[in-house]
Amino acid sequence: MASEQDVRARLQLVGQEHLLRFCAELEPGPRASLLAQLESLEPEALREHCQRAASACAHPPVPPPDLATRLRPLPPERVGSVSRSDAERRRLWEEEGLRQIALNKVAVLLLAGGQGTRLGVTYPKGMYEVGLPSQKTLYQLQAERIRRVEQLAGERHGVRCTVPWYVMTSEFTLGPTGEFFKQQDFFCLDPDNVVLFEQRMLPVVTFDGKAVLEQKDKVAMAPDGNGGLYCALADHRILEDMERRGVEFVHVYCVDNILVRLADPIFIGFCVLQGADCGAKVVEKAYPEEPVGVVCQVDGVPQVVEYSEISAETASLRGPDGSLLYKAGNICNHFFTRSFLEEVTRKFEPLLKPHVAVKKVPYVDEEGNLVKPPKPNGIKMEKFVFDVFRFAENFVAFEVLREDEFSPLKNADPADRDTPTTARRALLTQHYRWALRAGARFVGAQGARLLELPGLPSNGEPPAICEISPLVSYCGEGLEVYLQGREFQSPVILDEKGVRALGP
Repeated sequence: MASEQDVRARLQLVGQEHLLRFCAELEPGPRASLLAQLESLEPEALREHCQRAASACAHPPVPPPDLATRLRPLPPERVGSVSRSDAERRRLWEEEGLRQIALNKVAVLLLAGGQGTRLGVTYPKGMYEVGLPSQKTLYQLQAERIRRVEQLAGERHGVRCTVPWYVMTSEFTLGPTGEFFKQQDFFCLDPDNVVLFEQRMLPVVTFDGKAVLEQKDKVAMAPDGNGGLYCALADHRILEDMERRGVEFVHVYCVDNILVRLADPIFIGFCVLQGADCGAKVVEKAYPEEPVGVVCQVDGVPQVVEYSEISAETASLRGPDGSLLYKAGNICNHFFTRSFLEEVTRKFEPLLKPHVAVKKVPYVDEEGNLVKPPKPNGIKMEKFVFDVFRFAENFVAFEVLREDEFSPLKNADPADRDTPTTARRALLTQHYRWALRAGARFVGAQGARLLELPGLPSNGEPPAICEISPLVSYCGEGLEVYLQGREFQSPVILDEKGVRALGP
């Protein structure tokens, strides 16, 4: 390990000597830890990072004035849709997806580097429970969907197959996630098929270009965004691992969507049959001003344009069918071929531009006191996973129904949207619809029949609580054998043991 003198000399060269302000008063252990952290920061890279962050924050990018004239929706031939496709076409997509899964050519990759800070917890978001009757976490729901889709593909083609689960964590989430998976016995998945790896961390920077001391013996670091995936794939030789397993297609998704369908056969099949190297699931925007990025084309090149970059006039434009012209809302749910990911890591990753995120970052002041700032004071630089769309030779989008596949968990209750309450309601309402379609009937305490399709409210609590385990049904299939013609009083759980009443 380098000496304090050597580290100080390196920091002086790049104007970051303040990071050693408290070094002399530290005990040997914390001092060694700080010096080791600072030694790992290459001086010129640190200088460039701090200068770039301060400059980018001081001069935020402005949407070009001619963006509206350069913007176009994706060509119709590049867009698939669950709701606007006939049953036979959906069956063909699903069959192709299940075939690829049965051939062990499909993997899923989870972006799980973020903590549950906005939810008011200090542990990884995937460990969060939204209050389901089963008390399952996001991680457990996702693991069970993997097991179910493996079962569906295996039964269809008479084989045993595996969908490897790659989990990109950060310095904050790697340890807790790994320990949680072990405690849960990897949710009955083979541990050899669950691969945890860590994305890079970058120093947090003040507005005047100084790295932040989070503690006297620790520099404040932050994950490099979900676009840090591409460096992490190379750092940990993940693509080589995929090649060894025979994986050719990768479904990448974000941890916080409680409705996500892992290795969705319909999505996989659509992308494969289209010959796509890159694809994105999208949902129709609920209203023109909805704060979601739009998957579209700029100068003929596919990309995600942030809602803040599109004028209100452009966002309100409508097509011949009356729907929004720019309606393809991005939900961080993507398809990549392994060969495309290899090309990105080898050739395109250095071309990705970091984005500025201004956050409230605790720090130690000149006297060594811990300060929790009341307003944003630090700059985190992040790359976005979707910024590689423009490098694709054959990009496609696939539109799915929001109520079936998208309910993110971002905010603590009692916020208005994307909370544990809205996530729980979305899942339980979906399961209630599945149960009704399978022939179940629900009654209240006095025996009166409860509300049925198509009169369900779009939000609020479902008329009855019915939770269906992913181990029983991936997306509503096969429930008739359990539910056809039966009557239930809420709440109930349908799992591998059958239907279980939870009430008195």
